[in-house]
Amino acid sequence: MSDLIDDPQPGQNAPEFTVSELTGAVKRVIEGEFGRIRVRGEVGRVFRARSGHLYYDIKDDRNVLSCTTWKGQIGSLSVMPEEGLEVVVTGRMTTFGAQSKYNMNVDEMAVAGEGALMAMLEKRKKALAAEGLFDEARKQPLPYLPDIIGVITSPSGAVIRDILHRLRDRFPRKVLIWPVAVQGERCAPEVAAAIEGFNALGIGGALPRPDLLIVARGGGSIEDLWGFNEEAVVRAAAASSIPLISAVGHETDTTLIDYASDRRAPTPTAAAEMAVPVRVDLLAWVAQQGARLSRAAAQGITQRRQRVRDAARGLPRLETLLDGPRQRLDRADRDLGVTLRNGIDKKRHLLETRAIALRPALLQTRITRERAALEKLSARIAPALARLVKDRQRETRRQRDALADVTRRLSAAVARHHADRRDRLAALDRMRRSLGYEETLRRGYAVVWGDGAVAKTRAAAKKAKALEIEFQDGKLPLGAAPETPAKPARRKPDAPDQGSLF
Repeated sequence: MSDLIDDPQPGQNAPEFTVSELTGAVKRVIEGEFGRIRVRGEVGRVFRARSGHLYYDIKDDRNVLSCTTWKGQIGSLSVMPEEGLEVVVTGRMTTFGAQSKYNMNVDEMAVAGEGALMAMLEKRKKALAAEGLFDEARKQPLPYLPDIIGVITSPSGAVIRDILHRLRDRFPRKVLIWPVAVQGERCAPEVAAAIEGFNALGIGGALPRPDLLIVARGGGSIEDLWGFNEEAVVRAAAASSIPLISAVGHETDTTLIDYASDRRAPTPTAAAEMAVPVRVDLLAWVAQQGARLSRAAAQGITQRRQRVRDAARGLPRLETLLDGPRQRLDRADRDLGVTLRNGIDKKRHLLETRAIALRPALLQTRITRERAALEKLSARIAPALARLVKDRQRETRRQRDALADVTRRLSAAVARHHADRRDRLAALDRMRRSLGYEETLRRGYAVVWGDGAVAKTRAAAKKAKALEIEFQDGKLPLGAAPETPAKPARRKPDAPDQGSLF
């Protein structure tokens, strides 16, 4: 430091420094004296700045050492500092002249001994369990026979070969492998990303979504398996919507992912056995169930056939069942003729009674009687009608305007209705004339009359004493000279006498 020391002032023995010169000298001394060192202690206050840098303390029972890990160095830490954790940190000593402080820039951190690791593991387990990540109620059942199985493990280890071999022996399935580091600082982020990546696959996409996930790794020390105790891995396993089997380490090894997963397998091979059933056993079970079903169906048919036979013995014979209905039918057939004759007699008597009432003399007498009664009623109604007319005149005047409008519309409607009826009547008259025999005569045909009746056959004409031929313009007796008589009035042929219905 001789180059920083100025000549002393007269009368003074101590050299004089500026503040920056002194702090720079201290910085060089500390950094040069210690170099890269390792320090053991308990983690105290931990603070992460908004810039991403990490500030924390390492302490023992008497002193505290401030430590700093820059944002770019945090990824290289194998263990993140937690308050109360005993660790061994590695880095370089440096100073911060602006506050006259010294601290240690840490770029590597390890847990100080297995006991500390277990204590930290137990503390983290309690914290995550308090959040409900290990609850049995949130665990999902495993699919019985998944189509696609996603395996998260190292692609170069013996674990993946054991899983594939076991699946091939039991029940071959499609397997998607997501390669990850299974120990070291890259283990936790890669495993968590793999679990989240499989869950992010869409159903029906280019890459099929697995029905089941297996996170597998072989055995190792607690430090080797520490990546599966990280909080990121545990939360990813707990949040997985795809059922997940944890197969980390051997049967005696336990990690936090085992508590968060839906099922824990003691070994990766056991995980493959949990994932799928034995195909041969399944085929045998199906064949056994088919045989049982066939026997049950045959036995059921036999039992029902026997029940039908037993029930048939209790039924009466067909002839016995039909005896009663057959007798009722015969009785009804016998009574039907009598009933019909009685009904016809009653209807005939009623018809004769009505016919008598319609005779002219009786009808005239009844009309006279009814007319007298009507005149008597008219005499009584006239005064009342006059009073009613007088009372209604005022209302009639009020409704006259409305009635006039209705009358106009009604007259128009009646006119249209009459015109329509007139057209229909004319059409019916034309049809009547076209269907009458007179129109047939106009077309050149003739009608032969014999003794005043139409002779429809040659035999009827031969039997007649006098024959006449009717043309369009009149009748011509046979044998007489044709004349041109005046067009006689059209008359209808005599209608034959209608006999009595009785």
